[in-house]
Amino acid sequence: MQVEETKNDGLSREFSITVPADELERRVEEQLGEVGQKVNIPGFRPGKVPMKILKQRYGDDMLGEVIKQAVSETSETALTERELKPAMQPNISITSFEKGQDLVYKLEVVLMPAIEPMDFSKLSVTRLTPKISDEEVTQALEGIAKDYRSSAPIEGDRPAKEGDVVVIDFVGKVDGEAFEGGSAEDFRLELGSGRFIPGFEDQLVGAKAGSDVEVKVTFPEEYGSEALAGKDAVFEVKVKSIEEYQDTKIDDEFATSLGMESLDQLKDMIREKLAGDYSELARGKMKRSLLDQLYDGHEFEVPEPMVEQEFNQIWEQFEKAREQGEIDEEDQEKGDEDLKEEYRGIAHRRVQLGLLLSHVGETAKIEITQDELNRAVVREAQRYPGQEQQVFEAYSKNPELMAQLRAPIFEDKTIDYIVEQAQVEEKEVPVEELLAEDGEDDEKSGAKKGAAKKGGAKKAAKKSSAKKSAAKKGDAKKAEAKKAE
Repeated sequence: MQVEETKNDGLSREFSITVPADELERRVEEQLGEVGQKVNIPGFRPGKVPMKILKQRYGDDMLGEVIKQAVSETSETALTERELKPAMQPNISITSFEKGQDLVYKLEVVLMPAIEPMDFSKLSVTRLTPKISDEEVTQALEGIAKDYRSSAPIEGDRPAKEGDVVVIDFVGKVDGEAFEGGSAEDFRLELGSGRFIPGFEDQLVGAKAGSDVEVKVTFPEEYGSEALAGKDAVFEVKVKSIEEYQDTKIDDEFATSLGMESLDQLKDMIREKLAGDYSELARGKMKRSLLDQLYDGHEFEVPEPMVEQEFNQIWEQFEKAREQGEIDEEDQEKGDEDLKEEYRGIAHRRVQLGLLLSHVGETAKIEITQDELNRAVVREAQRYPGQEQQVFEAYSKNPELMAQLRAPIFEDKTIDYIVEQAQVEEKEVPVEELLAEDGEDDEKSGAKKGAAKKGGAKKAAKKSSAKKSAAKKGDAKKAEAKKAE
């Protein structure tokens, strides 16, 4: 094997690698020799087939496999001998090859940058602890009690109003024909709940028990059934009875019906649950502050192809959001070039932080245990009630899906490792303060800095805008996935 470096520019390297024809021939004969021990060819005993015959029958196919193997092994050797660590999968292209001649190919590689982590003890973060007020516990308790309300038939002959439960039979028709799934008996519908398509519940307000109502509606254009989307429909509705909710008395008896020993224990459980929910938000704020400091505290060259790859993903998400009308007014007023400059800054930030966290995690020998992965799969499965088994099977059979769970766990454990060395201020704050917006969006602020680090930040350094749907992914969600393949 001969290796000639043809490009050395920053993190980019190119090599011309030559594999001699006799090396390829040797490899082919070795492989054919193994084949000859197994194949049955008329006129020859197993293991006694002449090499000439084997080459005639299997040589061309074997040569293709040998070339793939030779390229894989020699490219890896070339990088290992020079102690080069790719940041991405190298690009390989055949320069020249003919049967019986040397194989020459080009190896293009983008290298991992040299990263020197800062002194993490100089970092300063605030760990917020939510202070749960009695009022918030009471509101949550009232919400639980509302879910357990019972209803009873109304007295007298008053018409149905919003908030009532009507018990109805109905048959839905399109063009005079009943359609599948459009009929039910003894259906309990809370008026104002929004369970049915727009307009349906409104037309039952004012109806009395025993009345027949003809409800005319139009299915939304984006309705799940193509056969019904955008179609006019008529529902023949029989109002059988009207019920109104009875307030649930919040006392020890209610608490015991939920499995608690007392109302006080139920309140303590609610307070603990609220604190747990808000603690995730508090951690998110601390993490963003930490990532900002890490981004500002490090300067190293970032592989441009990685930035471009990340940018393309962000821009694709942005364009989908724009098609659905989900971008804010400020972005609507900007030209694509201005927006692209901002999002390239976001991409730069993500890649730089991802590489930094990956380096720190590897240096600290942070590992993901099987128990941690299993818990992550369970959490994911819980998001799909009734389909848990399918989710478990999907993750067990798909390494790429499992890698998507591994990356955020790796990132969180690396963040925890850094926080352990930082100066941490503990601060208890009201929930209102915890929920308050931080002002400038972190990634938009990072976009400015990212563009400035790359140079030419004229447009990206303009005022930042509100959070964007295309920029909601975590700063360093690919921390582990950015490792060399």
